[in-house]
Amino acid sequence: MQKIIDKSYVLARLGLGGMLFAFGLASLLQLAPQPQLEGAAAQYMGGLAAAGYFFPLLKVTEVLVGLALLTNRFVPLALVVLAPITLHIVAFHAALAPAGIAPGLFILATHLAVAWERRAAFEGVLQVRPPVASPVAAPAPSRPAIAQAA
Repeated sequence: MQKIIDKSYVLARLGLGGMLFAFGLASLLQLAPQPQLEGAAAQYMGGLAAAGYFFPLLKVTEVLVGLALLTNRFVPLALVVLAPITLHIVAFHAALAPAGIAPGLFILATHLAVAWERRAAFEGVLQVRPPVASPVAAPAPSRPAIAQAA
């Protein structure tokens, strides 16, 4: 049973990382057409695009997070960086473009699965009041002996 859980975690991490890396890179290199949006969704995305920096920053972040997940390096950091992106994707589709919510739900599910597997990395961050570390007495600075004139 543990082998199945371990393999599921690896598949979730690789699926999430692969999706972020591939779609982020394809968007950065303009290899894939952007979906046509209508109404408020189009206005919202138009506003983000008008800023000029938002989508390049987002896509570079997705590529880097995807690379971290694919290589199994800095996974807790990648999950923290990805959290607001995941929430934004789901919220955007839930509020403005519900027809395209399936990939967002996949990202959310795999994000949560990978985070659950790495939950030990977040224990200190999730404490309401972490224990206060007792101050450690620093050793007194050593002073060189002053040569006495004879």
